[in-house]
Amino acid sequence: MSTADSMTDLMTGAAKGLTGERAAIVETLAKHRMLLRHTLANLSEDDARRRSTASALTLAGILKHVEGVERGWVDFILTGVVAGAEDWERLADAGDERDDFALDGSDTLEALLARYTATAARTDELVATVDLDLAHPLPPAPWFPAESTWSARQVLAHIIGETAQHSGHADIIRESVDGQKSMG
Repeated sequence: MSTADSMTDLMTGAAKGLTGERAAIVETLAKHRMLLRHTLANLSEDDARRRSTASALTLAGILKHVEGVERGWVDFILTGVVAGAEDWERLADAGDERDDFALDGSDTLEALLARYTATAARTDELVATVDLDLAHPLPPAPWFPAESTWSARQVLAHIIGETAQHSGHADIIRESVDGQKSMG
């Protein structure tokens, strides 16, 4: 099956029964998830963990981050809480960074992909039913305007942006690992 066929299957399957804005959200997420998965295809565990550029990023670390971001922001839609956000200002003030790209022994490519599949299914189910205007105050952070809120719609747009951005990062790293490109 070609990448184009795979993308078509993912997008139409994901949006089955949805129309309009909800279908567009699910289809766009499916497209960028597929591109990330395609970039990770046929990698060894060593290559998935290899730092192939000046960055500390690895392909497995990117997948872990993207899955965690999606899961965390879906939790925010459901509860109004972003896990770990209570540390954001302190870390920023100290000049430290969260390291949600760091891998441990349980973070095999297979395990990360399985978690990502489950997270994606949960998100897609939520898109089908959530009030897209449901909004919560954002946690305090140097990168959010004070006293801002995000609707479910804005959170889902953020998830799409994160997935697309990091899929591009992964493509560069994969090309550095073994010359393979996602598209082209």
